[in-house]
Amino acid sequence: MVSNERVGRSLLRQEVSERIKRYILDNRLRPGSPLPTENELCAALGASRSSVREAIKTLDALDIVEVRHGHGTYVGGLSLSALVEGLTFRGLLSPNDDFAVLSELVDVRELFERGNAAAIISALDGPHLDTLDDLASSMGTAVDADRVVADRRFHALLVNPLGNELVSQLTDAFWDVFTAVAPRLGLTPSDQDPVRLHKAIVHAARAGDSLAFADAVVAHYAPIRTRVAAARHAQSIRN
Repeated sequence: MVSNERVGRSLLRQEVSERIKRYILDNRLRPGSPLPTENELCAALGASRSSVREAIKTLDALDIVEVRHGHGTYVGGLSLSALVEGLTFRGLLSPNDDFAVLSELVDVRELFERGNAAAIISALDGPHLDTLDDLASSMGTAVDADRVVADRRFHALLVNPLGNELVSQLTDAFWDVFTAVAPRLGLTPSDQDPVRLHKAIVHAARAGDSLAFADAVVAHYAPIRTRVAAARHAQSIRN
């Protein structure tokens, strides 16, 4: 049974964490900005040193703050590392959750690219398209590991010109989860032609054809869906 004292400490840590976040917002601090010293935070927040330390640990794990030992505490990069760890752990808890996580990741990644077809096409310039074309070509001769790297760079560059930091971070986060979870499921490399599938996306973008672009994105993710479904079926047979 959880003691009342432990519950009280947890609630106090959460309250102080919220106060620190409010302090960051009220003072318009940005990622990399230094926070006051521990003593100064205690005075500013009206909290004990132990409560501030526990709250800082919690916020550090979420990348809301960054503790630089010997230098102080700073506003963190506000990355999606906590989301990546949470989704990965959820996926690793059981095979069924693994497959659910992967299927949902594919859905969201496709939605980002297909739903932003017109904006992506408008944002991509000649050099971007040339780089995308080169990355697609490199997948034809690359070994599996290098192909994954090229594939990741391709999709990161595809959404990068949108200038939407959240979309870019989520795209990277989904790749992190996918590459962590997929190998544990025994997913085999696609036997589809990655060069053709990726170049179709680039070709549609060069032509300024958002409908063809959306169709190419759907075609690109179809083999991934097939691999996940096949691995899921194989797992169900083994069980």
